[in-house]
Amino acid sequence: MPRDLAGRPWDDLDFLGWRDPQSPARAYLVTELAGRPAAVALRCPDAAARHLRRNMCSICLTAPQAGVSLMVAPKAGRAGQQGNSVGTYLCSDLACSLYVRGKKDPGPGARLQESLTLQEKTARTLAAVAAFVAKVTG
Repeated sequence: MPRDLAGRPWDDLDFLGWRDPQSPARAYLVTELAGRPAAVALRCPDAAARHLRRNMCSICLTAPQAGVSLMVAPKAGRAGQQGNSVGTYLCSDLACSLYVRGKKDPGPGARLQESLTLQEKTARTLAAVAAFVAKVTG
Protein backbone atom coordinates (compact mmCIF):
# COMPACT_ATOMS: atom_id res chain seq x y z
CA MET A 1 0.00 0.00 0.00
CA PRO A 2 1.20 3.54 -0.60
CA ARG A 3 2.63 5.25 2.46
CA ASP A 4 0.69 8.47 1.92
CA LEU A 5 -2.83 6.97 2.19
CA ALA A 6 -3.98 9.46 4.81
CA GLY A 7 -2.88 12.40 2.65
CA ARG A 8 -4.69 11.27 -0.51
CA PRO A 9 -7.56 13.48 -1.74
CA TRP A 10 -10.15 10.72 -1.25
CA ASP A 11 -13.13 12.88 -2.23
CA ASP A 12 -11.54 13.43 -5.63
CA LEU A 13 -10.45 9.85 -6.40
CA ASP A 14 -12.44 7.49 -8.59
CA PHE A 15 -9.87 4.77 -7.96
CA LEU A 16 -6.67 4.35 -6.01
CA GLY A 17 -3.59 4.02 -8.19
CA TRP A 18 0.10 4.18 -7.34
CA ARG A 19 3.54 3.24 -8.61
CA ASP A 20 5.67 1.06 -6.36
CA PRO A 21 8.58 3.24 -5.20
CA GLN A 22 10.72 0.13 -4.61
CA SER A 23 9.99 -1.24 -8.09
CA PRO A 24 9.13 1.48 -10.64
CA ALA A 25 8.09 -1.18 -13.18
CA ARG A 26 5.16 -2.11 -10.95
CA ALA A 27 1.95 -0.22 -10.29
CA TYR A 28 -1.34 -0.99 -8.61
CA LEU A 29 -4.92 -0.01 -9.26
CA VAL A 30 -7.77 -0.54 -6.78
CA THR A 31 -11.40 0.19 -7.57
CA GLU A 32 -14.88 -1.00 -6.74
CA LEU A 33 -16.35 -3.55 -9.13
CA ALA A 34 -19.85 -4.96 -8.60
CA GLY A 35 -19.92 -3.50 -5.09
CA ARG A 36 -16.65 -5.12 -4.03
CA PRO A 37 -13.04 -3.92 -4.03
CA ALA A 38 -10.99 -5.16 -6.97
CA ALA A 39 -7.22 -4.75 -7.19
CA VAL A 40 -4.95 -5.22 -10.18
CA ALA A 41 -1.15 -5.43 -10.20
CA LEU A 42 0.28 -3.76 -13.30
CA ARG A 43 3.57 -4.01 -15.13
CA CYS A 44 4.76 -0.81 -16.71
CA PRO A 45 7.97 0.58 -18.14
CA ASP A 46 10.39 1.74 -15.48
CA ALA A 47 11.72 5.29 -15.57
CA ALA A 48 14.94 4.27 -17.33
CA ALA A 49 13.20 2.29 -20.08
CA ARG A 50 10.18 4.44 -20.82
CA HIS A 51 9.99 7.38 -23.12
CA LEU A 52 7.33 9.77 -21.95
CA ARG A 53 5.01 10.54 -24.81
CA ARG A 54 2.08 12.89 -25.04
CA ASN A 55 -0.31 10.06 -25.87
CA MET A 56 -3.86 10.01 -24.57
CA CYS A 57 -4.81 8.01 -21.49
CA SER A 58 -7.52 5.44 -22.22
CA ILE A 59 -9.10 6.01 -18.82
CA CYS A 60 -9.37 9.80 -18.46
CA LEU A 61 -8.76 10.97 -22.06
CA THR A 62 -5.91 13.24 -20.98
CA ALA A 63 -2.47 13.61 -22.58
CA PRO A 64 -0.48 14.79 -19.53
CA GLN A 65 3.04 16.15 -19.64
CA ALA A 66 3.92 13.45 -17.08
CA GLY A 67 3.32 10.96 -19.91
CA VAL A 68 1.18 7.94 -20.61
CA SER A 69 2.42 4.38 -20.24
CA LEU A 70 1.18 1.06 -21.50
CA MET A 71 0.34 -0.80 -18.30
CA VAL A 72 -0.27 -4.53 -18.48
CA ALA A 73 -1.92 -6.95 -16.05
CA PRO A 74 -1.96 -10.74 -16.25
CA LYS A 75 -5.46 -12.12 -16.76
CA ALA A 76 -7.02 -13.89 -13.80
CA GLY A 77 -7.25 -17.67 -13.61
CA ARG A 78 -6.08 -20.17 -16.19
CA ALA A 79 -5.65 -17.52 -18.91
CA GLY A 80 -3.17 -15.64 -16.72
CA GLN A 81 -1.33 -18.85 -15.87
CA GLN A 82 -0.92 -19.38 -19.61
CA GLY A 83 0.67 -15.95 -19.92
CA ASN A 84 -2.29 -13.99 -21.28
CA SER A 85 -2.51 -10.37 -20.26
CA VAL A 86 -4.54 -7.23 -20.81
CA GLY A 87 -3.05 -3.78 -21.30
CA THR A 88 -4.22 -0.22 -21.49
CA TYR A 89 -2.66 3.22 -21.76
CA LEU A 90 -2.79 5.01 -18.40
CA CYS A 91 -1.42 8.28 -17.10
CA SER A 92 2.07 7.38 -15.88
CA ASP A 93 1.38 8.99 -12.51
CA LEU A 94 -2.10 7.35 -12.24
CA ALA A 95 -3.63 10.75 -11.43
CA CYS A 96 -6.54 10.33 -13.87
CA SER A 97 -9.19 11.37 -11.32
CA LEU A 98 -7.33 14.57 -10.51
CA TYR A 99 -6.90 15.48 -14.17
CA VAL A 100 -10.61 14.93 -14.87
CA ARG A 101 -11.56 17.21 -11.96
CA GLY A 102 -8.98 19.88 -12.78
CA LYS A 103 -7.22 19.31 -9.45
CA LYS A 104 -3.90 18.57 -11.13
CA ASP A 105 -2.56 20.46 -14.13
CA PRO A 106 -1.72 18.07 -16.97
CA GLY A 107 0.00 20.82 -18.95
CA PRO A 108 -1.01 22.93 -21.93
CA GLY A 109 -3.17 21.22 -24.54
CA ALA A 110 -3.48 18.02 -22.50
CA ARG A 111 -7.28 18.05 -22.16
CA LEU A 112 -9.75 18.74 -24.91
CA GLN A 113 -12.68 21.05 -24.28
CA GLU A 114 -15.82 19.02 -23.63
CA SER A 115 -19.45 19.88 -23.10
CA LEU A 116 -19.86 17.06 -20.54
CA THR A 117 -20.52 17.86 -16.91
CA LEU A 118 -18.04 16.83 -14.25
CA GLN A 119 -20.45 14.11 -13.17
CA GLU A 120 -20.55 12.73 -16.74
CA LYS A 121 -16.76 12.85 -17.02
CA THR A 122 -16.28 11.00 -13.73
CA ALA A 123 -18.90 8.42 -14.74
CA ARG A 124 -17.00 7.86 -18.00
CA THR A 125 -13.74 7.48 -16.07
CA LEU A 126 -15.30 4.99 -13.66
CA ALA A 127 -16.77 3.01 -16.57
CA ALA A 128 -13.38 2.86 -18.31
CA VAL A 129 -11.64 1.65 -15.13
CA ALA A 130 -14.38 -0.94 -14.52
CA ALA A 131 -14.15 -2.18 -18.11
CA PHE A 132 -10.37 -2.61 -17.83
CA VAL A 133 -10.56 -4.41 -14.48
CA ALA A 134 -13.37 -6.63 -15.81
CA LYS A 135 -11.16 -7.65 -18.76
CA VAL A 136 -8.41 -8.59 -16.32
CA THR A 137 -10.58 -10.45 -13.82
CA GLY A 138 -13.17 -11.93 -16.21
